[in-house]
Amino acid sequence: MSRLKRTDRPYDIVLFGATGFVGALTAEYLAAHAPEDLRWAIAGRDERKLERLRERLPGASDIGVLRADVNEPATLRALAEHARVVATTVGPYVTYGEELLAACADSGADYLDLTGEPEFVDLMYVRHDARARETGARLVHACGFDSVPHDLGVYFTVRQLPHGVPLTVDGFVTADAAFSGGTLASALNQLARGRQMAAAARERGRHEPRLMGRRVAAPTGAPRFAKEVGAWALPLPTIDPQIVRRSAKALERYGPDFRYRHYAAVRHLPVAAGGVAAIGALAAAAQLPPARRWLSDRLRPGDGPGPQKRAQSWFKVRFVGEGGGQRVFTEVAGGDPGYDETAKMFAEAALSLAFDELPPTAGQVTTATAMGDALTERLRAAGITFRVAAGR
Repeated sequence: MSRLKRTDRPYDIVLFGATGFVGALTAEYLAAHAPEDLRWAIAGRDERKLERLRERLPGASDIGVLRADVNEPATLRALAEHARVVATTVGPYVTYGEELLAACADSGADYLDLTGEPEFVDLMYVRHDARARETGARLVHACGFDSVPHDLGVYFTVRQLPHGVPLTVDGFVTADAAFSGGTLASALNQLARGRQMAAAARERGRHEPRLMGRRVAAPTGAPRFAKEVGAWALPLPTIDPQIVRRSAKALERYGPDFRYRHYAAVRHLPVAAGGVAAIGALAAAAQLPPARRWLSDRLRPGDGPGPQKRAQSWFKVRFVGEGGGQRVFTEVAGGDPGYDETAKMFAEAALSLAFDELPPTAGQVTTATAMGDALTERLRAAGITFRVAAGR
């Protein structure tokens, strides 16, 4: 169970941003799958929207409603003081996330988010990790498709390999899915802030303790045809390798010398080339404010794919791990990655922090270091596959 006793706060979990697209999916998942004794609340700035959401959830009478606004820090502090675990979907986090995280770090409440923004994660480490360690708060970023399947998938893969030897793992992502306005807004914001992102990474490097006696790396691989998965492998410029690297630094089970590379797996070369061109075009457009605004207007935050599209969506991450003369193939797979499965991962991570027996951690931690085995088993029970697979 969380370091905070259940009697210390009125709610086990508070979900902030519950009326947004992913927030509502997370609320629906919690209402349908949470244990009967869960004390939880939905929170946001519009009480009428919150009340309408609560009315359509199972067990509505047992769900609290809290008003909180990112522009009113006192409301965020009150929210953090009412919860053992705070889960927030409100992004872009570099714009809207710090006040709530700081309130959790100060009050000792555990904090989870869905960020895929390296700048935000690095800034929060520099500014709030030390305080969270003092209060016992666990600050866990990237608790959705960024980066749970990759972080826990590598953790699962490492556990299939020998102890105490150098290890390498490559991850290959395939998916068929749409994305929401909130995801687009975060991506454009991140692409437009390259210099700020690099500065935040350098600042973190000055504060982060050096790893002694072990080596951990997550280099950007080169595009190549990967015979081991029978596809073109394109380096993915996401936060996932950074999260994996931090798990590897924290856990000696990753061995004395660990390396991870992260790719998109594409079967056909023309599709691979088109994907590279599209990412380049999006990155270029994000540098120009008029183009960025035009793209943002195509899909606004709060909009997203409908149930039929989500039902047809899927993801699969194939891992190839090597070490000690052994090679292992593993796989993490599930349904709609951006929304249905992200809501599932996010909700189960919050439940894990609230109720599971977990290793003693505090400060900024990853899903693997804070919840590794417990969250993996929760997600398996919820229908996400973690398995050892046959090689090619």
